[in-house]
Amino acid sequence: MMMSRCPNQSDLPTTHRVFLETFGCQMNELDSELIVGQLEGMGYRFTDDWKQADIVLYNTCSVREHAEAKVYSRLGRVGSRKRDRPQTLLGVIGCMAERDGRDLLRRYPQVDLLCGPGELDKLPMLIDNALKTAMADDPVNVSQTVALQGSASRRSGTLAAAEDRLEFLDLSRRFNPEAAQAQARSAYVRITRGCNKFCTYCVVPFTRGAEIHRPPDHILDECRRLVEAGVVEITLLGQTVNHYRFEHGHAVEVHGVVQPQKGRSYAGGHDRDPFTDDGHTTTFAKLLQRIHEELPDLQRLRFVTSYPRDFGNDVLEVMRDCPRICRYLHVPVQSGSNRILEMMNRGYTVEEYKDFIERVRAYLPDAQLASDFIVGFPTETEEDFQASVELLTWSRFKNCFVFKYSPRPGTPAFDKMKDDISEEEKKRRNNVMLSEQAAISRAVHESYLGSTVEVFVEGVSSREARKQRRAARDGSLGGAVSLTVHGNDINSEVAPTMSDDETVQMSGRTSGDLITMFDVPATTSDSLIGAIVQVHVTNHAPLALFGELV
Repeated sequence: MMMSRCPNQSDLPTTHRVFLETFGCQMNELDSELIVGQLEGMGYRFTDDWKQADIVLYNTCSVREHAEAKVYSRLGRVGSRKRDRPQTLLGVIGCMAERDGRDLLRRYPQVDLLCGPGELDKLPMLIDNALKTAMADDPVNVSQTVALQGSASRRSGTLAAAEDRLEFLDLSRRFNPEAAQAQARSAYVRITRGCNKFCTYCVVPFTRGAEIHRPPDHILDECRRLVEAGVVEITLLGQTVNHYRFEHGHAVEVHGVVQPQKGRSYAGGHDRDPFTDDGHTTTFAKLLQRIHEELPDLQRLRFVTSYPRDFGNDVLEVMRDCPRICRYLHVPVQSGSNRILEMMNRGYTVEEYKDFIERVRAYLPDAQLASDFIVGFPTETEEDFQASVELLTWSRFKNCFVFKYSPRPGTPAFDKMKDDISEEEKKRRNNVMLSEQAAISRAVHESYLGSTVEVFVEGVSSREARKQRRAARDGSLGGAVSLTVHGNDINSEVAPTMSDDETVQMSGRTSGDLITMFDVPATTSDSLIGAIVQVHVTNHAPLALFGELV
């Protein structure tokens, strides 16, 4: 039954439970973590059961069609439930909200609020407005339940912008050591937002806006607080993370807080302007070095995702000289055909990408690399495709994400290029690439046989999680089970009783991001989560190493 009065904001959250589901990349995962901290600080409670929630939020991604299809399915599901429980508030946040805009409200009238990724600092206000409107049984005021950037960035080009409220969302981060990701003592830290590349297939510049670089001291302070809270591994995030560059002589303060700066578009080349050190600029290399040197208790430092054209040797030198920076690079190439790369507006050639790989191998011979490929891009011929296979074989990536091209509304490719490769042909090319990568991955993993690797323990393996869920359902563990799978509690009611001779398969990653599995006594498994351990490699598969705890 609806309440007839409009409560104050201070007493609203304590009676409302929130369900939040995240789709897409690490950026969305971090956004969701910040949202949870923000709303918990206001008194909202979170639940893992959407049916028990008063507020259902979907943090969405527009990069892949599959992720969008899942969201549309969820919206239909909640819409059906709202017929019997109309007071349920449904919100769509993230890239789909930004890209589809108010048209999403027209097509899905069950949606109560929209919030783009560049406006997440406004989410509590939107929820409050929507709740008050519902409780007063008033007509919806769209202007009070929608926060989108629109076609233009909310940051002005003069740097003397209105204060960047989104930066305050990162600065006010609430870190809970017992929360999902933190149980593995791992955390994400954003150093840039947005993207200036405008690849013809990609929605990110339109949904997340122009490239913005956060002040280095803000980043250092955030990392320091995380380490003090027990974090062992930090991953720096950016759409093009190696573009990071903060010019201190142009810093702007608003209310005593230094504001982020807009990024630049560079002509390219690893010896060009982005990597000069004039003493007044914090480059990406300098930022990595500062974090490594100023936070000695941080055991591992990672970063994703890198852009190949503007990756300077200075970054490779810092990685080489700083042992706690992980020897891993994820650098999407997308195609092995110069013609297709030009159509994609990637801004580099295959030859330049190969030069980058050769520089990495020279500076960091022990590093592992990963990449992305798109197959079936408009007009891609068999010759273009074979060029991608050849580049994949030459590069020897430890793993690769291969995607079938799917047109994304709002991108230049969607508007100007005919999707002329059949789904059957896309699937064939996808399978060929995956098969070739599986053989390469198997060889990479085989080279580690007999060696000892350092592994950051993330939790029980997926296989172990499935086994213990089945055991819990069958009652063979004597009740509900308390497990952590990649930081997520399966059930926390009653811990299982296990004998001393039972073993549990654990999963973690090496500095080079190689998944590693090993068995340990069940009674000691929980104490290893978040630790870095030595594992002797005894077996391998295309996707993982297997070994014994040393």
